[in-house]
Amino acid sequence: MTKAPRLTLIAGPTASGKSRLALEMAERTGAVIVNADSQQLYADLRILSARPTVEDEARAEHRLYGVADAGESWSVGRWTRAVTPLLDELAAEGRPALLVGGTGLYFNALTRGLADIPAVPDDVRDAVQAVYDLEGEAIFRRRLAEVDPIAAAAITPGDRQRLVRALAVAQSTGRSLSDWKADTQPLLAPGSYDALVVEPPRDRLYAACDARISQMIQNGAVDEVRALLARDLDPALPAMKAVGVPELAAHLSGETSLDQAVAAIRLSTRHYAKRQLTWFRNQTRDWPRHPGFA
Repeated sequence: MTKAPRLTLIAGPTASGKSRLALEMAERTGAVIVNADSQQLYADLRILSARPTVEDEARAEHRLYGVADAGESWSVGRWTRAVTPLLDELAAEGRPALLVGGTGLYFNALTRGLADIPAVPDDVRDAVQAVYDLEGEAIFRRRLAEVDPIAAAAITPGDRQRLVRALAVAQSTGRSLSDWKADTQPLLAPGSYDALVVEPPRDRLYAACDARISQMIQNGAVDEVRALLARDLDPALPAMKAVGVPELAAHLSGETSLDQAVAAIRLSTRHYAKRQLTWFRNQTRDWPRHPGFA
């Protein structure tokens, strides 16, 4: 077997070929593949989340796939609490690991840290939102700059949600959001891992997305969503908001045809892939790129 580093991070958008690359690397090195995708955590979403198949799981050991019930809500913090001891365990055993997924916040938590910011009370958040709506962005941003100039300068124009959160954190905790973030430490020591982003050309990525959705329908995605709906779960749960679930739920309720649902999933998937591409280009600029597969 080829010698592998202790830990390799493999990030990238949906349908880019991350899982295929990881599987080929695992077969060469004996590495364990560890999930870093928020949708592939859920046992109820094997098809719609494009989780590794049973056959793929037989070719290499996979961990943290399908470990959560759709009735649960896994946050970034919960995932880090699950993955950190697992990576420590594999390291103690001398086993290399490949951390694979498309959830950028998971990689950020590991490589930059996860700020332990207290929850903002609803009444404070609502009051800050009301101020934003009354004053408009320009005046609100100046107000934020008085308590958190770093956030006011860094948050992109039009990002109402982040502006409101920054001021709400400052008001509810008495400390700026930037100060909270500055105190965070990465969960992985610098130099303890290799990293890469699988980033195919956009036209090839979109074609792969479309092909994957067709395959999902053939593999039983409609029945997967039908089983989810039968549980009468809270629609606000992460699993119920996964790409493909609302679209197929609309079809199953008679609101749309299957063709319309598939078209909607394709559009949602392309938008999701585009957001992931943008995120990784902005947040992991120094990571090497892999072009995926032709």
